[in-house]
Amino acid sequence: MGCLIVAALALPKRTFAQAQRNETRPAIQTTLITAEATRVERAPKLDGTLDDPLWQSAQRVAEFRQQEPDEGQPATERTEVRILYTRHAVYFGIHCYDSDSGKIVATQLRRDVSQDLDDHFEILIDSNHDRRGGYVFQINPLGTQMDGLVVEEKGIGEGTDFDSGWDGVWISEARITSDGWTATVEIPFTTLNFTQSKNVIWGLNFKRFIRRKNEEDLWSAYRRTFGITKVSQAGELTGITDIGTGRLFVVKPYGLAQYDKQGSQNAKFPLTGGLDVKYGLRSNLVLNLTGNTDFADTDVDQVQFNLTPFKIFIPEKRQFFLENAGVFDFTLGAVDQLFFSRQIGIDPVTGQQVPINGGAKLTGSIGRLSLGVMEVDTRSSGPNPYANYAVVRMKESLWGGSYIGVMGIDKRSGNALDAYNQTGGVDSRLVFLRNIVFRGHLAETQSPGKLSGDSDVGADLTYTSNWLEAVVARRKIGPNFNPELGFIETADSDREYADATFKTRPRIAGIRELQFEGFMFHAPDTRGIVQTQEWQGTFRAEFNNGAYTDDDIADVFTQRITTPLNIYKNMVIPIGVNHFARHQLTYGSRLDRRFTYNFFERFGDYYGGKLNEFRVRANYRPNARFSASLVQTWNRFRLPQGNFSVDLASVQGNYSFSRFLSLSSTIQVDTANTQAVSANIRLRYNYRPDSDVFVIYNLGTQFVSLAAANPQQIRETRFAIKFTYSFIP
Repeated sequence: MGCLIVAALALPKRTFAQAQRNETRPAIQTTLITAEATRVERAPKLDGTLDDPLWQSAQRVAEFRQQEPDEGQPATERTEVRILYTRHAVYFGIHCYDSDSGKIVATQLRRDVSQDLDDHFEILIDSNHDRRGGYVFQINPLGTQMDGLVVEEKGIGEGTDFDSGWDGVWISEARITSDGWTATVEIPFTTLNFTQSKNVIWGLNFKRFIRRKNEEDLWSAYRRTFGITKVSQAGELTGITDIGTGRLFVVKPYGLAQYDKQGSQNAKFPLTGGLDVKYGLRSNLVLNLTGNTDFADTDVDQVQFNLTPFKIFIPEKRQFFLENAGVFDFTLGAVDQLFFSRQIGIDPVTGQQVPINGGAKLTGSIGRLSLGVMEVDTRSSGPNPYANYAVVRMKESLWGGSYIGVMGIDKRSGNALDAYNQTGGVDSRLVFLRNIVFRGHLAETQSPGKLSGDSDVGADLTYTSNWLEAVVARRKIGPNFNPELGFIETADSDREYADATFKTRPRIAGIRELQFEGFMFHAPDTRGIVQTQEWQGTFRAEFNNGAYTDDDIADVFTQRITTPLNIYKNMVIPIGVNHFARHQLTYGSRLDRRFTYNFFERFGDYYGGKLNEFRVRANYRPNARFSASLVQTWNRFRLPQGNFSVDLASVQGNYSFSRFLSLSSTIQVDTANTQAVSANIRLRYNYRPDSDVFVIYNLGTQFVSLAAANPQQIRETRFAIKFTYSFIP
């Protein structure tokens, strides 16, 4: 498991709305449910209504049950779905009835942005019918799209509904009506890379979310420990036959003109271009190619201030690496990963981009074997030499979400002192009785001059039910374990971890669930000298309206500093053993209002002194076109070395002229830096499916450092215009 002190010091724990949920009366789905698609000779009208008579020829799917709040009970609002198909596409007509349509929440017009604050509807399609993964298409009552993949099925609490890194070409429209809202969706078979043409059977599931009720309704897999990511528990779609080819083949060139100035260097005016290609070798195997790859349109990272002696984890945001990223997942514990794609093309200390010559990625499955192969080549830039990265990941599917897998990673570099780094590992996930999961891994690395202590071995056992979530884990990391293409917070650790969370749903007005958690973490180094030790007791409550509270009653730990830590300017934490006692208070408001907020406060001991952290997040959505958010963090240090403060602030504004034209801006302040203010402004025009024009201005740093302490990053001023055009040859 990753070192828990990072969570204890640096970041608030997940909001309760993201936490696992339970119900005291489990519902059991004992039979497979099916739906049938109806053949039509022409596409129905895709105007967001169901007025076209073709929709009346389709069978209705209407048996939705609650996952939240009353597991297994009929949904409080009726939902109907009709399914049609032609030779080239499948169509969904959706009617979300609502007894009070004036309270439907619909505020998001920007594509691929979270719709958690809106009413929305999700479609899961397991077109390979392998019961392991699938495509997810999500819309809100404005017709706004979000999509992604489930690469390997998961249960509730193991992640979000889907990995949003994948973008598909599909059409959606929606309308709010007097009796609810309706939507029409067209999904071409080419988007699904679906080539089978006779007697098709798909895995299928639907999920509806009603924001004001904080209610989740599913057609199948509605048990609270399942959810829409539990692909093996999805229903089936039959009736599709005699269709045309749906092989995926997309070519997407780009052109880029920019002004770029870094630090005191002379400004550059590069004019460049590149190419991305997607090709379906078979229905479940996709080849991605990229040349002279550019990430100018990638969102900027949120400013961080690292309070710990460990590296910080920043999620990947770049499109080429996000698509099918789950195939390459090899979890070592907490945030630690054997493969972490942000180590490619981004300097981990300065955050500066390293130019990518090109890359290839093959992902998918062959029978029960899940496969991921990637090779990326980068050219020298500043202190970063040229490098070549090769990754192979394979997982053999077993029963009910179980697998056994291997991974191999090879890095070759122009750095004479670090010419190569190789990593190999085996891992397994075994599911027993649906709610007992065993995970284990063994990994080793090879680097120049490292002859021993280069392994990482660990295992954990998890039990999840509606009333209890428990985990025990054991992991040993050698002092020379060095996956340069992965992410680990710290090496040289022999750690044990145990956690138990008890959940109950009392009959108290307004309260949905109460949780009581306790955990212990003990992490000496491999010589038996304690480096980190922690125990914690936490109380959480979720309210029916989406509000929550998350409070640490006690958080006591020990941390050994082995290397002087330069925490801020000339402030240095000396070598030694430190004992902490800290407390945390968190509250989040209900989420169905135009104005939402949450606050987080942690206070207590910090390396021989005191630290108070206070964070406020606020969001305002007066209408569907405009939204604004504010994040403000105050850190007040009272240390033997001196008293000081570090403030971080971020203000984001978004204006959508339509679903296809939007303007977003981010202004950030970090008082730990001499140049405290950074800014990013981005205009996006989606002029046709999967084709965009971006106008981008960036002042500061696009990608933040992963390093321990807080190194100064190179400041950049950049103005760019990027044009992409996606077509099928």
